[in-house]
Amino acid sequence: MPGREDLPSTLLRSPRKAQDTWVAAHDSALNTYGPGRRAQQTAYSALKHTFEKVGDHWEPKPEPGPSDEQAAGGAGQPEKPTRGGVNATASRQHLYERAKQLGIPGRSRMSKEELVTALEKENRRRTDRARRSG
Repeated sequence: MPGREDLPSTLLRSPRKAQDTWVAAHDSALNTYGPGRRAQQTAYSALKHTFEKVGDHWEPKPEPGPSDEQAAGGAGQPEKPTRGGVNATASRQHLYERAKQLGIPGRSRMSKEELVTALEKENRRRTDRARRSG
């Protein structure tokens, strides 16, 4: 399967179900759209319906569904910014718990939007660190 060979590093550190979800969507998109960015975007969109990015890997979401406005809009809609795998539609309490899990300082005073932004930043930082360490 081509998707298994192109698996992003964050998914290599994630549960097998997350990997399988990404690979199935990626390979289906390859058949539909051909190689390129669109196949990757389609695979991530499918993944974000059941998983959210936590640090340098993906974990199951408590409830399935779109994770941000872009995912909720579906194909053919104007592009909106994604939230880097953060489940931006989750409750503030859920986002706070994820921030606590990642040790983000000042989380108790943050609004929901500030938590999403802080989680995005911390996820990027941890992913970069994991990629550098091999």
